[in-house]
Amino acid sequence: MSTAPRIDIDVAAFWHDPYPTLARLRRDAPIAFVPQLGSTLLCSREDIFVSEKQIDVFSSHQPQGLMNKLMGHNMMRKDGESHLNERKAIFPAISPKTVKAHWTARFQAHADRILDEFEPAGACDFVREFALPFSAECLKSITGLTNMRFEDMNAWSQGMIDGIANYVGDAATEARCHAATSGIDAAIDDMVPVLRNREDRSLLGVMLACGMPMDSVRANIKLAISGGQNEPRDAIAGAVWALLTHPAQLKLLTDGAVPWIQAFEEYARWISPIGMSPRRIAKPWTIRDVEFEPDERVFLMFGSANRDEKHFERAGEFDVRRDTGKSIAFGAGPHFCAGAWASRAMVADVGLPTVFARLRNLRLVDGEPVRIGGWAFRGLLNLPVAWNSAV
Repeated sequence: MSTAPRIDIDVAAFWHDPYPTLARLRRDAPIAFVPQLGSTLLCSREDIFVSEKQIDVFSSHQPQGLMNKLMGHNMMRKDGESHLNERKAIFPAISPKTVKAHWTARFQAHADRILDEFEPAGACDFVREFALPFSAECLKSITGLTNMRFEDMNAWSQGMIDGIANYVGDAATEARCHAATSGIDAAIDDMVPVLRNREDRSLLGVMLACGMPMDSVRANIKLAISGGQNEPRDAIAGAVWALLTHPAQLKLLTDGAVPWIQAFEEYARWISPIGMSPRRIAKPWTIRDVEFEPDERVFLMFGSANRDEKHFERAGEFDVRRDTGKSIAFGAGPHFCAGAWASRAMVADVGLPTVFARLRNLRLVDGEPVRIGGWAFRGLLNLPVAWNSAV
């Protein structure tokens, strides 16, 4: 066990709002062992930014980790050449060029179709009616699993992310995760014969074309679904909520004074949809006089780094005019999120401008509180809104 100070937390309160606890840790114990999570947390941006790049110490290879056990050995849990080879294999499906030339038009078609369906209603839960299906339909296209329902894509993604964040060992949560991975395996089995013998830009298509072993194909598709559904879903719903509660900043965007990408980047800093990434200590190491032993588990707390007062003024405030260059919402090292360009296109290029252009006078519904939760993965649970319908 590390020599970091032992800090106890209230897990329920941490799930409801981790930021007060993270601020206390940054101030009093930026490297702390939290027994309720069974891990040592790195909470300062400086420590995380440096450590994530030291893969010889902070290894992503975690044979006993929850992701490996529940989802298979994907590229996120590999380092060095094995990680790089799989990353190169999927790059043709999610490169900036492919996203711009191929996927963005698909994203726009999904957004327009979904809005066509519920725009006449004049009110909805934005998470359920737009953010969830929009993210899922886009992810169906990117993964190649167009045989899935968007409801299944969302439910299976949630089942997996709940499973890999199940550090308290809840049996029901683990069972839901196993059901999710079984459903994804069945969907893959259905699509392999369809995509194996034709040119296809999806993740499944490019992995089959390069001859990647099926165990790795399955694991990497599950990885794409586990992060590729909740992050854009939570980012677009959260950014809409943030802008509706900051109308002066929304006006900067709708007037063209600030680009939409700024709203996305600032929201991902302010409320990091992916707030943590686990690592395994590969060899004895010391940071700030804290000693680590091999095979210890550490959590790189991205959500804390993105509110580090040493790097961001008024870190707890949402401001689309902020320079977000030091944000590490997508990571900082070799494991920088491979789907970042697709996520930016979904939210900043398509989702946000389309929603605010089509839903006239979009506003929050009075009297219905917005709920938000999570720390490893954090997002809105609902977003009641109304607008002036043309019908």
